[in-house]
Amino acid sequence: MRRLTAAGWIGAFIVGITVLTALVSLVWTPYDPVHAMPYDRLLGSSTEHLLGTDRYGRDVFSRIMAGARITLLVGLVAVGISALFGVPFGILAGMRRGLAETLIMRGADLLLAFPALLLAIVAGATFGPSTLTAMTAIGIAGIPGFARVARAGTLQVMTQDYISSARVSHVPGLVIAGRHVLPNIAGVIIVQASVAFALAILAEAALSFLGLGTSPPDPSWGRMLQSAQASLGSAPQLALWPGLAIALTVLGFNLLGDGLRDVLDPQRSRR
Repeated sequence: MRRLTAAGWIGAFIVGITVLTALVSLVWTPYDPVHAMPYDRLLGSSTEHLLGTDRYGRDVFSRIMAGARITLLVGLVAVGISALFGVPFGILAGMRRGLAETLIMRGADLLLAFPALLLAIVAGATFGPSTLTAMTAIGIAGIPGFARVARAGTLQVMTQDYISSARVSHVPGLVIAGRHVLPNIAGVIIVQASVAFALAILAEAALSFLGLGTSPPDPSWGRMLQSAQASLGSAPQLALWPGLAIALTVLGFNLLGDGLRDVLDPQRSRR
């Protein structure tokens, strides 16, 4: 097995910093991220306020820290929903060829026609915009990706001799899936999860920017970008910091995903 590349380590470092920031924000932030201080509005960077304050006087650094928590929560739940439904359906499609495979994959193709943004708009109109709505919409939109990856990996595993032996021995399909298929495709599922995490972060930021995600006053990087529009002329740094946080976090997960792909993909390892 190959070692993680330098780019993969850089991605792991960025992801680690983001996770650490989110964990620290659970117990400590320099200021209350939702507490407004009108007399301190639109302050620049200083020893008191490391990244300055927004137009309501809230500490930007504290809001960036708390926003990391919401961002990772959305990513975890969305990827969890995608994997929970996509992986079993993908394995089933790879093991049960014919009608079952056709129905599952055509259903995945149909779901691809409804991107996360459209699903969130529909869900927001029905249930109201919220973090839960965004997580659910992003998770549903990611199901086809996991189903396709799981099916492709399952098709490769099903050609192995030990699978034929298990079938001849009348081993139940559920046992084959849990004992042989899932462990052998775990690597590609992990890679898909890291890439889907980056896409979920971008989708959550876009939905919050449009007012379909996390509702104020809860800090969200996308919502911070949306709020910064009113102060771009006088305080452009209000858009810089959340934008930089989104870009670095997405870059970290993408680099980590590429590094894990090089390590866990058997074909790449052989090449």
